[in-house]
Amino acid sequence: MKQKEKAVLVGLVLPKKSKIEEMDSLDELAALAETADVEVVDRLIQERTSVNPATFIGAGKVKELENLLADHQAHVAIFDDELTPAQIRNLEKALKKKVIDRSALILDIFASRARTHEAQTQVELAQLEYFYPRLTRQWSHLSRQYGAGVATRGPGETQLETDRRLIRKRIGKLKSDLEKIEKQRAVRRKKRETFKRVALVGYTNVGKSSLMNVIAEADTFVENQLFATLDATIRSFETEEGKVLLVDTVGFVRKLPHHLVASFRSTLEESIEADLLLHVVDVSHPRYEDQIAAVEEVLRDLGVHDKPMITVFNKVDALEDRQLLRRLKRQYDPVVFTSAVKGLGVESLRHEVLEQLSLNRNEEIIRIPAHETRIISQIYELGQVLKREYDGNDAIIHIRSHAEKTGLIQNLIAPFKKAQ
Repeated sequence: MKQKEKAVLVGLVLPKKSKIEEMDSLDELAALAETADVEVVDRLIQERTSVNPATFIGAGKVKELENLLADHQAHVAIFDDELTPAQIRNLEKALKKKVIDRSALILDIFASRARTHEAQTQVELAQLEYFYPRLTRQWSHLSRQYGAGVATRGPGETQLETDRRLIRKRIGKLKSDLEKIEKQRAVRRKKRETFKRVALVGYTNVGKSSLMNVIAEADTFVENQLFATLDATIRSFETEEGKVLLVDTVGFVRKLPHHLVASFRSTLEESIEADLLLHVVDVSHPRYEDQIAAVEEVLRDLGVHDKPMITVFNKVDALEDRQLLRRLKRQYDPVVFTSAVKGLGVESLRHEVLEQLSLNRNEEIIRIPAHETRIISQIYELGQVLKREYDGNDAIIHIRSHAEKTGLIQNLIAPFKKAQ
């Protein structure tokens, strides 16, 4: 049986951050380490007015960290914030141990979770772009002693042993592959344009997949683990207005690596193309507000922060402070309270989804020559045809469409309006 790597976590408290916030962030880092099959044996926190440009923490704390690693026979120091290549080199030289940061740890978890070709391509690209300026051969002995080890797993691990020229070439190939994948995904999205789309977004492990299962009566993989879902999962459910597609995307986390967001953009495009977002929040989490802020930051990066959205506070069955729900109801609009595990609030959520989708829909009556079958077919693709009848040589179509599609419909029928 492979021996687990042991790690000491390191956090830095700067003037704009409280020690309590950093302790909470280290709790999350510990959960990430556990997900990566790493045993956390100790923690080290330093309060400073600024980051040490050479070693991130002060010289005295570096010595203290060296002693902690030795005392626990730990193999790796994991820093809660992203380190520069120089900081990693200096720390590894001083500590004589492997040093990684939160970004490297998250990339490692994504590498172990990637199952599809698309996810593996996205993760490998993110890994190589992150590790390219941080290449080191110093810790190759750990691979022999403990297997690949944290932050060295995944499709990109063999490339880390090659020279920079080969890595640059590989990065170019992966980017080209992703462009092809994005085009294929765009074609698939085009085929689904006739259906309304709702995307589940939120922090990792808030119950998005569980919620999808109860709304769509699906069997999506669910595990009480960070980043259990990487690929966009799509299920459908029937409503009074027809079929609705429900999309579950990868969960977010604080300090999500920039390279990872960039690489997973094609997967996250499912959120960009959705008609409505369901921002799922674990209301029982003690720092749910920080998680909301982290998700909103990623949504802003994707340019979808102003898209119609319902805030779904999940796991209400685990909430002790019932007064909180009243405050949240006043603070957020629209808002729904659910428990995916208990099946609470699901019908209310379905109803609110239909209400929000209807707000952005127009109904109109179109007159078009019946022999214009190609145009009529395109009209069907742009909205929901409620009724179709005939008046002489003309087809009378009653259609409901999203406001953003109304202009496209008008452009299609404009020549026939002039003829009339």
